[in-house]
Amino acid sequence: MKKQIILSAATCLLCTACGFQPMYGNSQSIGGVEQNAGVQEQLAQIEINNIPNREGQFLRNALIDRFYKNGSSIESRYTLDISEITETTYDMDITVTSDATRAQLTLSMTMTLIDNESGEETIKRSFKSSSSYNIMNSEFATRVSEQNTRENALNDLARQIELQIALYLNRTNQEPQ
Repeated sequence: MKKQIILSAATCLLCTACGFQPMYGNSQSIGGVEQNAGVQEQLAQIEINNIPNREGQFLRNALIDRFYKNGSSIESRYTLDISEITETTYDMDITVTSDATRAQLTLSMTMTLIDNESGEETIKRSFKSSSSYNIMNSEFATRVSEQNTRENALNDLARQIELQIALYLNRTNQEPQ
């Protein structure tokens, strides 16, 4: 019984000393030293430029929903610039009569995060999201399926962008000042 208690206590101590910390956590005062703001507060300090076309508007709105959960900051530290979204569609599952029954939609774009203080590009990444949909006999059903697939791919791009920026901001929070 005594060994189990010692083993349990040792396990708890080891787990708390593993170095993991929440990425979206708030700033903390550790040893009287104020640590950097959490990633969520820093995401709110990013100005998102307009993105061309309807797909760009959808992506920008998805990013606004992800970045500004508690409202946007008055003064922006970074500017997010996203290139025009490129869309390609490939027919798949070709039948004997040369009709396609499935299509693959691929969206690609490039993101650049600019530090407003120095004016330099801190991150530049290309992203791609692919998804497929059924081509049905009904043109309306096919269009609805295609639009749903497009929106899912755009939401995936927003998730990828948020993740890359959050990882960058979390890394810069860890660097000594």
